Amino acid sequence: MIQRMSKDKFLDRHEAGRILAKSLTEYASNQNVVVLALPRGGVPVAFEIAMALSIPLDVFIVRKLGLPGHEEFAMGAIASGGTVVFNESLVNRLDLSLLSVKTVIEREQKELIRREQLYRGVRPFPNLEGKTIILVDDGIATGSTMRAAIKALRQHQPECLVVAVPVAANSTCREMEFLVDKLICPMKPIDFYAVGLWYENFSQTSDDEVIELLKKAKTE
Repeated sequence: MIQRMSKDKFLDRHEAGRILAKSLTEYASNQNVVVLALPRGGVPVAFEIAMALSIPLDVFIVRKLGLPGHEEFAMGAIASGGTVVFNESLVNRLDLSLLSVKTVIEREQKELIRREQLYRGVRPFPNLEGKTIILVDDGIATGSTMRAAIKALRQHQPECLVVAVPVAANSTCREMEFLVDKLICPMKPIDFYAVGLWYENFSQTSDDEVIELLKKAKTE
């Protein structure tokens, strides 16, 4: 049963996905469309969209490449399918050594491979050329991870790239609208602060939950 969203918050990620699905009905039952979730928090949201619209669900894993010593700042990202995206002007301006950059890439590559093997198993990375991609997360704050995912996915030459998120900072939405073919976001607060503030239940999504939802999506 679909629960009612409270006045200014989603009850949880599953409800947020069901609400998002109502704005994506034009893609229902279209096998040229794939829902790609950014793990881990984006998976419960994307699961509800895929189930409501009867379209395939998969994951697109992005790992931020943090600056050595200042990991909260992104110098780039690596993504599913072997894509590496760099903020080259930042790397050159800070004169980072090749060794330090390589160390960060190797560390994040290990975690990306771990998640790929854990979530996808023996399933190959999907062919996204000519597809309509609905890229889903549970929210967008600064947008650095989502921007990296968008840039990486463009290299796969999809026909259309749609970003669907339950909540994002108003300013971030305005910037991101120019990067994709369509942006769906029902809640765009000006005073954003953090994604978790817009959910009543924002408990961490576990690896086990991701695996279970992906498995369930294949059998529904």
